[in-house]
Amino acid sequence: MIKKVNPQVDFIKLEHTILKFWEKNDIFKKRVSLNQGKKPWSFIDGPITANNPMGVHHAWGRTIKDIMNRYKAMQGFDLRYQNGFDCQGLWVEVEVEKELGFKSKRDVEKYGIEKFVNLCKDRVRKYSAIQTEQSKRLGYWMDWDNSYFTMSDENNYTIWAMLKKLFEDGKIYRGTDVVPWSGKSGTSYSQMEIIEGRKLVAHEAFFVRFPLVGRDKEYLLIWTTTPWTLTSNVVAAVNVNLDYVKLRTADGSLYYFAKDNLESQRLEKQFKEKKQWIDGVPKLKTIAQIFKERGGYELEGTIKGAEMVGWKYTGPFDDLEAQQELGGYPFTNDELKAQGLNGVKCHQVIDGGKDSVGNDIVVAGEGTGIVHMAPGCGDIDYQIGKKMGFINIAPLDSEANFMDKFGWLTGLNATEKSTIEKITTDLKKRNFLVYSEQYPHIYPHCWRSGDELVFRMVEEWYINMDWRDRIKKIVGDIKWIPEWGQDRELEWLNNMGDWMISKKRFWGLALPIWEFEDGSFYVVGSKEELAELAVEGWEDFDGKSPHRPWIDKVKIKHADTGLIGTRVLDVGNPWLDAGIVPYSTLHYNDDRTYWDKWFPGDFVVESFPGQFRNWFYSLLALSTVMEDRAPFKTLLGHALVKDETGREMHKSWGNTIWFDDAAEEIGVDVMRWMYANQNIENNLLFGYGPATEARRKLITLWNVYSFFATYAAIDGFSPSISNVKNDDLTILDQWILAKSNLLIQQAVAAFDGYRVDKFIRHFERFLDDLSNWYIRRSRRRFWKSEDDADKQAAYHTLYHVLLTSIKIIAPILPFMTEEIYQNLARNTDKSSQESIHLSDYPKIDKAEIDLKLIQRVDTLRKIVELGRSARNKAELKIRQPLAELCFHLDDNELVEFILDQKSIVLDELNVKIIKWVESSSILIERKVKPNLPVIGKEHGKYLPDIKVALVAMDDNKILRDLNTTGEVTLKLQKDTLVLTRDAFLVVTSSKQGFTAESDGGITVGLTTELTDELVQEGVVRDVIRLVQIMRKNANFAVEDRINIYGSFDGTVGEAVRAYKDYFMNETLTINMADEFKPSEYEDTFKVADVEVRLGIDRV
Repeated sequence: MIKKVNPQVDFIKLEHTILKFWEKNDIFKKRVSLNQGKKPWSFIDGPITANNPMGVHHAWGRTIKDIMNRYKAMQGFDLRYQNGFDCQGLWVEVEVEKELGFKSKRDVEKYGIEKFVNLCKDRVRKYSAIQTEQSKRLGYWMDWDNSYFTMSDENNYTIWAMLKKLFEDGKIYRGTDVVPWSGKSGTSYSQMEIIEGRKLVAHEAFFVRFPLVGRDKEYLLIWTTTPWTLTSNVVAAVNVNLDYVKLRTADGSLYYFAKDNLESQRLEKQFKEKKQWIDGVPKLKTIAQIFKERGGYELEGTIKGAEMVGWKYTGPFDDLEAQQELGGYPFTNDELKAQGLNGVKCHQVIDGGKDSVGNDIVVAGEGTGIVHMAPGCGDIDYQIGKKMGFINIAPLDSEANFMDKFGWLTGLNATEKSTIEKITTDLKKRNFLVYSEQYPHIYPHCWRSGDELVFRMVEEWYINMDWRDRIKKIVGDIKWIPEWGQDRELEWLNNMGDWMISKKRFWGLALPIWEFEDGSFYVVGSKEELAELAVEGWEDFDGKSPHRPWIDKVKIKHADTGLIGTRVLDVGNPWLDAGIVPYSTLHYNDDRTYWDKWFPGDFVVESFPGQFRNWFYSLLALSTVMEDRAPFKTLLGHALVKDETGREMHKSWGNTIWFDDAAEEIGVDVMRWMYANQNIENNLLFGYGPATEARRKLITLWNVYSFFATYAAIDGFSPSISNVKNDDLTILDQWILAKSNLLIQQAVAAFDGYRVDKFIRHFERFLDDLSNWYIRRSRRRFWKSEDDADKQAAYHTLYHVLLTSIKIIAPILPFMTEEIYQNLARNTDKSSQESIHLSDYPKIDKAEIDLKLIQRVDTLRKIVELGRSARNKAELKIRQPLAELCFHLDDNELVEFILDQKSIVLDELNVKIIKWVESSSILIERKVKPNLPVIGKEHGKYLPDIKVALVAMDDNKILRDLNTTGEVTLKLQKDTLVLTRDAFLVVTSSKQGFTAESDGGITVGLTTELTDELVQEGVVRDVIRLVQIMRKNANFAVEDRINIYGSFDGTVGEAVRAYKDYFMNETLTINMADEFKPSEYEDTFKVADVEVRLGIDRV
């Protein structure tokens, strides 16, 4: 039997109860068993970083994953249910370093690499266990005994095999480049990673003068936000097409810089709006202001940048030994050394040229239009220097400290404030510094350790990506959600450089690259190959994971040269770890039958920002290497989770919401609803405020269930003995059943299209139909004492609609729907599936989707909604009866139905008469006005003629055209224009004697004149409402009958006596005593200026 339900639900307590039920009864394992051997559906999990507890941002993607898995399981597909943990990389190392109090790589080396790596492994195990329990709390069904770990031997050796293929194709190389570098972490960053840690900071920016050789007191004016790079300046670049001003100062000095920059209001917008600005940083001065404050200036004409090319100058740090080193420093170019070139001899003005897509490298605007270039300190500078044959000076060591041969700067950290202050003092003392300022801008930082990155010249290992066209071919084989994701991925592939895959760290993929004395190197492709080639250290390594320091001990003999090789000490880029999972986790190397069954994946999902150049890219690239096939069929990307104000969540800001806190504060079904409801293309603003709104939706569903269960329990309803025929069903029964079948169709379309967020809109509308229309219109059928066919039809309808609805929504709300299912299904039919999640997903039955009926009843409801809106506009409360409702429909076929169902409209809107009118103009007046901003934007030059043409047109003609075609054709004097709906503003007003509303081809008007009888009935309805409030406050059950004690005086008494039977029926009153007495519940209130004191008792 169905049990009565408490309407006051505790979702969090319910969820813990359901978790225990699932675990006790092995529901997940039973689901897996049910589908085993059926058609496979392959989900590939993007591994979560096992480094900290989950935040609410992790739960969005995991919720989408679980929703799709549950849906496909209910449809009968065989699934793998394999969760992934991302284990290796700097993010883990940084946290371990914090725990140990380490400040640099040197501390790790002193501590011992083996002990450090084991601590990294321990941290991964700890947090993967924590995240496992958190994921279970989310309701995330996975085979938690079979999660994959990217630190596994299987994963690492599969990457070896992939790198071996690239090596055999000649795509692996060691190269010198200028790359982003973290001094604190002691490692480089790839193009993919640098964007992750960009921050708004204020740097000390310098205006510096470079003296021109052979030109007395003439200078290039240079501007830089990285003063430390001035030590390594080699050339200065101009734009040959720009005009450069010649500015003479009071002391006779002549400065050259871009003419456009003289009066340029730098970052004016950011300063005014305080966006991308830092508090306390003053407004930037123009170059003109700077020189005015230095005694004034005069302009002596301009010169083209092309005329400046070839000018020689003196650099600000030419006295440093590094600037004198032939061939560059610390990397020597022997060819340039032979030419006798050093930094000082290279100093000249060059043409900055254009970048790879044809844009000028040197532009006017910020700075001075002259760019100081240090090829050893900047990626663009390096490429230009390499192309033009200039030497490189790279000043920094692995900790971002100045190296030897940099004089007094040696040992100083390049980004420390104290170092910048010393450089400032030195340049000022030697008369190179013109002006310094605080300059706010976005600058890359280490996305894990937080320190400011520098650009450093280093040797790293790379994959030559000249085969990117192969990757681009498989991009088109994938369904991208949203569609623009494909363009974004192709944009990345078109513009990326070679892939830097090495890091000079400790915990991660040990790159399987061995170097030999002759400068050659060899990539080992498997553990078996390593065993064959090993000549030393194998016994120490065998049985260990392929990580540092154990792998470092193995030396190999080159098969061709016989030379002995040592492994490079670098570890791999962690995106290799995650990118190989469609191969490593599907047993590509050891079970091709299994791999063939599950590859490619049907679905992957991850947050879009960043992943085009990270996980998505690595998946595509590595799968291209392995098989030239797309590793998945459909990719869904979602936006970011931010706090409810739109700020990013950061621990340091105190606005981070941890998963555990949210789960026990608002419940995971509420969280899952928020995630499912969010448009995947927009950031989710997560907070307890928005959660309250989401909870209201769930409460509505619970209230529907509670209403049904309460009355079903009282009346002993059982679906198994219900004998309802189609003829017993009312129009509303048929309508809500048709709507529930339509909901199945909408759900399947949305789920199959991987856009759950689009389905939520349908479900919310359906829930409103069910709660605020069907149940509200049908509640008397449940209340009445007669157990007739009509009552049984209501129970039968609501039961089946509820059962269908919870199965539809079960993948999204697994806990709540399980609770409802156990009462509705298991308590009435023990042969039903043990869990809702063992049930089949509802099937679409198009024969049961009566679209014509749905349209009719929806129109009926729309008339009621417009009527309510019209009442609100006229401030006529719904309890006040009105004499007449008039309506007009553009679709005349619906009129007869509305009149047949007029009792519903009369009851809902509390009116006495309803009638159809032949024209909406009887009820409402419409005036059409041109939307001038819209028209002006599209057809600005025709605006005067358009105004004249519109004045000459009839408003009704415009409205008819808009309603039929959505367009209005205007004939102007010399042309014809077509205006769409957004070019017009339609202003409506009610006709005299009516309050009216119109929308979607439906117009409703209510008469506003009130007779004495209508006023009296309104008073009675007010009293009824107040008695109902008393019943609720007294905690009386909805079915309790009552006695009322108290006198009704004046107009209130007259009204109650005139409508006594109606009053008693609505309040379930058995007796009314005309005298107050103390009762179970008492209250005093005022109606129509009459004070009423009542007491009520249950009978």
